[in-house]
Amino acid sequence: MTSANSSSNVFDVVIAGGGAAGIGLAASLKSRDRSLNIAIIEPSEEHYYQPSWTLVGGGAFNVKNSRRQTKDLIPSGVRWIKEKIVGFNPDANEVLVSNGAAIKYKQLAIATGIKTNWDAIPGLKETLGKNGVTSNYSYEYSPYTWELVQSLKSGKAIFTQPPMPIKCPGAPQKAMYLSCYEWQKQGRLKNIEVELDNAGAALFGVADFVPPLMEYVKKYNAKLNFNSNLISVDGPAKKAIFAVKDADGNVTQIERSFDMLHVVPPQGPQDCLKGSPVSNADGFVDVDQFTLQHTRYPNIFGLGDCCSSPNSKTAAAARKQIVVVAENLLAAKHNKPLPTKYDGYGSCPLTVENGKIVLAEFGFGGKLLPTFPWLINPLKATRLAWILKKDVLPWLYWNAMLKGREWLARPFEN
Repeated sequence: MTSANSSSNVFDVVIAGGGAAGIGLAASLKSRDRSLNIAIIEPSEEHYYQPSWTLVGGGAFNVKNSRRQTKDLIPSGVRWIKEKIVGFNPDANEVLVSNGAAIKYKQLAIATGIKTNWDAIPGLKETLGKNGVTSNYSYEYSPYTWELVQSLKSGKAIFTQPPMPIKCPGAPQKAMYLSCYEWQKQGRLKNIEVELDNAGAALFGVADFVPPLMEYVKKYNAKLNFNSNLISVDGPAKKAIFAVKDADGNVTQIERSFDMLHVVPPQGPQDCLKGSPVSNADGFVDVDQFTLQHTRYPNIFGLGDCCSSPNSKTAAAARKQIVVVAENLLAAKHNKPLPTKYDGYGSCPLTVENGKIVLAEFGFGGKLLPTFPWLINPLKATRLAWILKKDVLPWLYWNAMLKGREWLARPFEN
């Protein structure tokens, strides 16, 4: 680790953000060229494997196994600048950090992730972790989800999904399915009214996966409310207010009572990207969706949840994007044509019950991109996909993706 003030030299590559995409890219670049002088700018001392939190909320994963120290994950030979990024000055090839320093680079990869805006819903932060209000989008509160599932005997359970973009768009309904599975197993589901309030207009963004998911919606007798967005919470009163849009576009506010409320917070670009010269109008890093190179600054690339590519924001997407950026960045460094194209791959293992998953893998335009089509039926809930999600993928994350080992990480050939 180093302070920004001690970094007066120009780095070959600066990686803005030390999450999954940032650390994975650093390892990937070092595996290709050990001589590269690379810095990662990341303020957080702890790193989380967030995809496991759905399983934590379903009683199938120990939350402590999702957390490690950032210092133990930074690849050997990579400088860690433990500062918060406050802005970008691409015309001067600088990243601005919180202590006033400017980190200089020859090439920049932006991987700052997406921000969870807990404050965007009035009353939410004050009641999280109590009054039956929880969220699997948090290390701290995902265990509380399982506590509520175990303790709820009857009443109303509401699961919410905010407008896009969000991390892992399938996660809001995953929480519902795993909760319902447990209630059904305990013989309590018949006494619990279950509802999913989705700010969007469809159960899932890729139509092929809707029929197998609807089988479980019907199995669990869950009610689907579309165009219904949570806008405030009164935890002590156990009331939630939703903005509901009708077919004509008219919006009305509806109050609903709950005994359990699983909330997915609204999400958006990091503060350092809003209004930045490297961002588009929505605040995401403005990249070519295929090469992931910046549309205006050829020595800048974007990857992970912060980039403008219209893919599903998942760790699986970052895993593929790492290869694309590593190969294209090094090609750009040597003024060569960019050799690798991103196909929009994203994966959402939809946990429809404890022990079975619909493994949704897809690319741009909703094209199905199954990794193991001969082994796992992508349109059926399978036990094998559950084993992959619960046991294999966490191991691959810590031991392959963050270590520069790129097994099955290349984009599919077009």
